Amino acid sequence: MMVNTDAMVSISEANQNFSRVARMADEKGTVVIMKNNAPRYLLIEFSQAESMQNASDDEVLLISSRLIEKNRAAYEELAK
Repeated sequence: MMVNTDAMVSISEANQNFSRVARMADEKGTVVIMKNNAPRYLLIEFSQAESMQNASDDEVLLISSRLIEKNRAAYEELAK
């Protein structure tokens, strides 16, 4: 994941100025909230989160095909 360094704030700043951080998320798409100088939280718009969680049918088929191919020997043994 590419992180925009202009959209990084400390957890203290997010706590004290949440409305400003929320506006920043609206403008930049995401905001990374740092805790102890490490990325800890990601603030994104709710509709963006919903779309990230839904895998398309093509993605599911691709992943299942990879799993079947990777474990073909095990599936063949189980099918006996």
